[in-house]
Amino acid sequence: MKSITTFLKRCISTGFRRWHSTGKLTSTSPEELAHFNALASSWWDVNGPQRILHKMNLLRMDFIYSTIREHLKLNPPDCPEEDKVYIPPYSVDLLPEPIKRQIVWEQDMRRDEILSQKKLKVLDVGCGGGILSESMARSSFVDDVMGIDLSSEVLQAAKIHQQKDPMLSENNGKLDYQLTAIEDLPKSETYDIITMFEMLEHVDYPSKVLTEGLQRLNVGGWLFLSTINRDFVSWFTTIFMGEHVLRIVPVGTHTLEKYINQQEIRDWISEDPQRLRSYEVVDTKGTVYLPAYGWKFTSNPNVGNYFMALRRVK
Repeated sequence: MKSITTFLKRCISTGFRRWHSTGKLTSTSPEELAHFNALASSWWDVNGPQRILHKMNLLRMDFIYSTIREHLKLNPPDCPEEDKVYIPPYSVDLLPEPIKRQIVWEQDMRRDEILSQKKLKVLDVGCGGGILSESMARSSFVDDVMGIDLSSEVLQAAKIHQQKDPMLSENNGKLDYQLTAIEDLPKSETYDIITMFEMLEHVDYPSKVLTEGLQRLNVGGWLFLSTINRDFVSWFTTIFMGEHVLRIVPVGTHTLEKYINQQEIRDWISEDPQRLRSYEVVDTKGTVYLPAYGWKFTSNPNVGNYFMALRRVK
């Protein structure tokens, strides 16, 4: 219960005062907005202040792609018996190696076939300058992407960069940006994928943002997020080393009190019966940035940065 309270306290303490002054519960603070506005001009400089996000984007796309691909239904109910892919009722590792390879190959081919036919609708919340939005829009299984943010300056940077790729130009219609909060999007507008990467630690009321996102998921849809555990390791790596020593991100990018332990999100899902019936946490992976290597997954999602995949089941 303590972790749930910690996660929710930003949504209830001084909540009326902030809501009354801003009209929004999903917005960030003026100081946060000013900080990101100042970074707009360098957003697409891969060696500039946002270089760590450019490197992280590789891991983001891997996480999204592999999670969706591994959870595809290989034999839908209407699939003819002769077209079904064999799925053994036990681990394929128990089979002789040649048979195992054949089964895995057939399953992989079916996954590629199914995924190639998908035309998914994506909402990128807190899209910034569009690093992830552009990558998603280039994916063959994505039909269109909407990127939203509350910073007009970074959205302008996103739109300028978008025009450099004819595939993504505004005339193409596959990628669009809007200056809006997620709560202002129509509830009737639903999505197959909603992303919230590196943004929950920058908003005042993260549970409100998550609620707004989950409510806009189609059944079977995915919400992908990344944020940071609130611990000493996170402070040391992201604030002390990242901002003040190595200077790989600008000073003031992070605030320790806004970090969210991954278990707090799990507890928040499970403590409400309606959320528990409708959504599930499918996967959580720890991530770490190695200056001489880049980002990589770790085996411990409870320390430092982490990625999480939630799915709407009903």
